[in-house]
Amino acid sequence: MASIDESYDSHNFAMFLNTLTPKFYVALTGTSSLISGLILIFEWWYFKRYGTSFIEQMSLTHVAPWLGGDVVPDDQSAAGGSGSEADASSFVGSGNNALPAPALQECKVWRNPLNLLRGAEYNRYTWVTGRDPLTYYDMNLSAQDHQTYFTCDSDNSSSGKPGDKLMYSAWREVSQDVRIKTAHDALLQQPDCVTAQILLAEEEAITILDSEKLFKEALTYADQNYKKSSAYTHTPEYEAINRRDMNVLVYIRRRLGMCARKLGKAKEAAKIFKDLMKEHPSILNIHENYIDCLLELTNYGDCLSILTKYDDISLPKSATICYTSALLKSRQVADKFSPEVASKRGLNGSELQAVDAIHRAVEFNPHVPKYLLETKPLILPPEHILKRGDSEAIAYAFFHLRHWKRVEGALNLLHCTWEGTFRMIPYPLEKGHLFYPYPSCTETADRELLPSFHALSVYPKKELPFFIVFTAGLCTITAALAFLTHQYPQNMGAAASVFFSAIASPFSYLALKLEPLFPTCLLQFKMV
Repeated sequence: MASIDESYDSHNFAMFLNTLTPKFYVALTGTSSLISGLILIFEWWYFKRYGTSFIEQMSLTHVAPWLGGDVVPDDQSAAGGSGSEADASSFVGSGNNALPAPALQECKVWRNPLNLLRGAEYNRYTWVTGRDPLTYYDMNLSAQDHQTYFTCDSDNSSSGKPGDKLMYSAWREVSQDVRIKTAHDALLQQPDCVTAQILLAEEEAITILDSEKLFKEALTYADQNYKKSSAYTHTPEYEAINRRDMNVLVYIRRRLGMCARKLGKAKEAAKIFKDLMKEHPSILNIHENYIDCLLELTNYGDCLSILTKYDDISLPKSATICYTSALLKSRQVADKFSPEVASKRGLNGSELQAVDAIHRAVEFNPHVPKYLLETKPLILPPEHILKRGDSEAIAYAFFHLRHWKRVEGALNLLHCTWEGTFRMIPYPLEKGHLFYPYPSCTETADRELLPSFHALSVYPKKELPFFIVFTAGLCTITAALAFLTHQYPQNMGAAASVFFSAIASPFSYLALKLEPLFPTCLLQFKMV
């Protein structure tokens, strides 16, 4: 009885396969190839845009909880806002005993100490290329900074000056045209409104000279306001006004130094930054502006003294500190360095120090060498940067590439040695050598800071997700089957029949073996 039933089932299955024409197989494989191809395209786009697989992310988010797995936390929760104070433990480790830094401090966004002028530089780039170099997230952080630096609660009170009242709301405006118009209205009502002059110098002036002229006019009023408010700091209200006036005065002087640097007056700029460092040592990252001026003047001795002061284990690091230290040490040996000679006799003491400094700098920010060696195109730096991220690398290389080119052989030494850093840190996300492990959230934060037309530098380089490889293989195989079925319908039809028969054989054999274990009445059912 069992053999008769098995024969009957096999006969029906064979008849079903014989009724399938080659057109069915072409349609089946073609449809499968089309669907898998669409999935592949979407997966690839999602991976390039967000750095992860959509299917994998959905599986971890929605399927893993049902299976009892842990949900991977979103990196965006670690990308904090703009920070004005540093936590040294976030960036400095101790050799092989380095421990993971707190996730909250990994991706703090910092204001770029050498940020460009919007009107004279960023807007000119937009006019020429038609592309916006700043993201909404970056500009929103700048708006928050401006509100913190240039306003206080008394500006919006009944005792506030009319121009300051208008500027209190101007810094919150999204539209640049509205901000500029409000600044002009503020100057009409209050000719000595310093913050209005700052906004016009930043956003309306179309040349560096125009910006410098406006900043110099604002400096006179800013100095007067600061001296006046300093005499009445005995009340909380005047303390806030005095703090605001000091921020405005320091900002204007710093911007004048940056304008002088851009106009080729490096000595004048260096003097401004040096005076600011003496008078206001707490100013955030003012030493980076000073280092840039000293390198432009080739005053390497003073530059080394600045590095000695700020390149301390208790202070937060930056790409400027690490790579300038590497440049100064490379300068001593780069002009005579030869990789062929060094491979035969080994590195001497000075060369070893230079190479170690390069490895240290690359470990801190591995994105910089590609820009210094010009293997990756530079873009305008953003107004905010992420330390150890691609945004910081762009900001550093944009201003310091000329300094590396000026030192003969420095780029050649960097080219020969920088990739050796990665042999010391095979698992950079888990354990560092001289610094804490590389933060895993930099990619997410940098995507928010940098424009979409920039190809983001990702470290460590991610492998393609499994689902992209799987859908690519599925699409290729089904497309090949569709083509072969269309070209050789009879042969592929016979092959499909043999394939499906082979697939069905184990199940028929299993049913045959299980039949004696069950009552006959349970297995004897047929479709009429």
